[in-house]
Amino acid sequence: MTSAISPSSSSLSRPSVRVGTIKSLSSSARHHITLREQKSGDYHSLLLFSFPVRAQDVTEDEDGSSTRASMDQRKFYCMEATCPHLGAPLENATIEEQDDEDDIEDMVVVCPWHEYDFNLRTGESSHGVQACVYVVEQKLGDGSIWIETPTAGSSASHWELVEVRPVSEAFSARDRRRQHFVAAAGVANHAATSEELTKPLTHLSLFSDKQAFAGQRPYRSEADEAPASSISPPEPQPKTLVEWACLILNTAEPRRKVAYTRMAAAAFRSGRVKLIGGGYARSCSQAEEEVAHQKSDAETELEPSASIPQRRWTWTRSTQETPPRVPPRLESAIIVEPGQLGKRGKGGTVRSRIALLHSLANIEQWAIDLAWDIIARAPELAHGELVGTSGSKKLPVQFFTDFLKVAEDEAKHFSLLTERIEALGSHFGALPVHHGLWQSASETMHSLPARLAIIHLVHEARGLDVNPTTIQKFRNAQDAESVDILTIIHLDEITHVSAGHRWLSYLCAHAEPPKDPVAVFREEVRLNFVGKVKGPFNSADRAKAGLSKEWYDGLQGEKSGIKPIGAQRAEVAGG
Repeated sequence: MTSAISPSSSSLSRPSVRVGTIKSLSSSARHHITLREQKSGDYHSLLLFSFPVRAQDVTEDEDGSSTRASMDQRKFYCMEATCPHLGAPLENATIEEQDDEDDIEDMVVVCPWHEYDFNLRTGESSHGVQACVYVVEQKLGDGSIWIETPTAGSSASHWELVEVRPVSEAFSARDRRRQHFVAAAGVANHAATSEELTKPLTHLSLFSDKQAFAGQRPYRSEADEAPASSISPPEPQPKTLVEWACLILNTAEPRRKVAYTRMAAAAFRSGRVKLIGGGYARSCSQAEEEVAHQKSDAETELEPSASIPQRRWTWTRSTQETPPRVPPRLESAIIVEPGQLGKRGKGGTVRSRIALLHSLANIEQWAIDLAWDIIARAPELAHGELVGTSGSKKLPVQFFTDFLKVAEDEAKHFSLLTERIEALGSHFGALPVHHGLWQSASETMHSLPARLAIIHLVHEARGLDVNPTTIQKFRNAQDAESVDILTIIHLDEITHVSAGHRWLSYLCAHAEPPKDPVAVFREEVRLNFVGKVKGPFNSADRAKAGLSKEWYDGLQGEKSGIKPIGAQRAEVAGG
């Protein structure tokens, strides 16, 4: 996606980027914005807040009469998406109004973790810390909204818009999800929406207009997808995010897995859970080092190789923070080997569409586990990656926030798909499923770069290639509801691939010396993937996720073993 830089006539003091229009941003009072610097690949997360102009605010017309402010008028503020104190996410921060000394009313964000307050206009806090805020400009001609871009060490930085995501506080009524879909797409009716979203499918892309993806994407929040859950919270409730991750990984019943995922996300964002957890490292003697290395080999079920580094430390974690080797499934699940599911058809019959949706639901259930598994293992794996560096050996909180959102998205996708399967007269679990996607997870448990590369930048990226073809099958069958669902899933998956790109790039940038992320990715694929990753590739949507052609042209693994399902052929792919 190319950056949209504000013209020189802008009143903004720094380069700026277009994030949408008042209309496209009207679905929520808060939006989470992700930017990417084109040259360095650095990412930045911001929050855009909007408030209606107060009814008592008036403007004076040319004839001297006073006119009340239009309900369409909004006041916008933009600031960092994380608290500068400890990196807590501010998406669900409370908002307070206060008058400053000059009697100018300002909005104040209060961090849910430690109640640090930040003025949205100045970034100042009564606790003495400062949050970065960004000027927002509204273009009167077209109603577009522009924000100042971060200063990444150079005024010549070129930032592009990766995602504009409504924060779910604005969504509540389940029966309004179709209206939200249509409104977000910026068209008058559902038929036009379906036509517009699938028109470019011949080019393997859902959107031809770059701004349409970023600012007018169909969106459903977690609150949209289901009424209040009838599933009670676990007792005792987990005290760390990794405890939540391991509880969810050990939960076999899929609806409970979904409910716990939503509970965990709410607990973390609200500040009820403030700790990441996951254990701690300690240095070890040479004898202990040999035992630790042997244990590392045994846990990965791989032959010792250069890809598994020698450890000079051991990692200690509690039972509650120890993830399972393989997440359990219900005893009633019909498990077959990968490749033995049989043909799912082209979607021309209800039976064929159920089979396709059932296969996708199985993938989404595994994708929930994959997101929680990387959260559970990341503290240890990141320590191994960063142990030789001079900086922190811990990942930023933003890493866990990003993959928590991935887990939440996958839970949403699973719910949408299973509801649709039921509407078509079947249920999840009625058909056989395979565990092929988890095979790749098991083979990359030894390395965070390997996990990011294989799961998020191979399997999930392959999903971007095949999703448009799957959507076309349902559109040909005039199954508009399924088209809506699959389109939402596809657009979310672009951001999941982007998360993989973001954090692999982060690890490479913080290595000593820094590494080339493309070279690291291709080497991880060579070591941990079987065979060639074949096209056709959805180059447009891969580019939106940060993957230029140098990432995947001629990409091939040299590992021996059974070829994975989906990543090499135009089949349903992972996550």
